[in-house]
Amino acid sequence: MNKQAELDRSFLALSHPVRRAIVERLVTGPSRVGDASRGLGVSKPAVTKHLRVLENAGVIRRTVSGRTHVLRLEPRALSEASDWLELHRSLWEAKFAAVERHLAETNKRQEVQE
Repeated sequence: MNKQAELDRSFLALSHPVRRAIVERLVTGPSRVGDASRGLGVSKPAVTKHLRVLENAGVIRRTVSGRTHVLRLEPRALSEASDWLELHRSLWEAKFAAVERHLAETNKRQEVQE
């Protein structure tokens, strides 16, 4: 899979509040499906669909032991998204800093002219 497809899957995985809530719950460690999805206000079939999106993106991994399904966060799967966000954050901060410098220089020139 190419980097763009990985990035698309990562952002898709995080695009829904239920999936983000599941990811946030798994930050503290592995959890059974029922525990990770408890209190989210969605049906079991909806949870299954959300988990499938997270699994397809590689964000979580499920292990099955008998009837127990345990979910684990795979943080490296989000590294492409994190890197992309960091790159763009840095670029925008540099642009905002340039605009701030330009405005400060413009204000100084206006003050001198007055």
